[in-house]
Amino acid sequence: METHLLWMLSAAIILTGFAGLILPVLPGTLLIWLGIMLGAWIDDFSRVSLLTVGAITVIAVLAWALDYVAGLLGAQRAGASKQALVGAALGTLLGLFMGLVGVLFMPLVGAALGEYLAQKNQLRAARVGFATWLGIMLGLIAKVVLAFVMLGIFLAALVV
Repeated sequence: METHLLWMLSAAIILTGFAGLILPVLPGTLLIWLGIMLGAWIDDFSRVSLLTVGAITVIAVLAWALDYVAGLLGAQRAGASKQALVGAALGTLLGLFMGLVGVLFMPLVGAALGEYLAQKNQLRAARVGFATWLGIMLGLIAKVVLAFVMLGIFLAALVV
């Protein structure tokens, strides 16, 4: 019975992690990794080997890094100012209180506003805002894909 409850906890942690991929309040990649580690531990790493755990860990670190680097790379490619980066971070924080739409679009607004305050150029501000947002969205897509790869490797190890 205890093992059954542990498997339910593992699944709940993984599902919460998938919600956290979109909601920045939750550490999505970390929760998915923890759920997978719990699942591997439940079977004493017999079906999910340490090699598999290592591969999943590398993918998790890559997904985590992409999450932070993608938006910065988008902003950097557009030549964003420091104010634009601060604006994007503040926009992300404000977006948390505005639901999914806020989470997705407030970084764009924050980056554009920060760039406008720094450069007083609307076209440049719009371009920097869009590039920052595009980087964040591409990072989000990559993070979700890598999370499904992590889960797929875990499930394949459990079944085989």
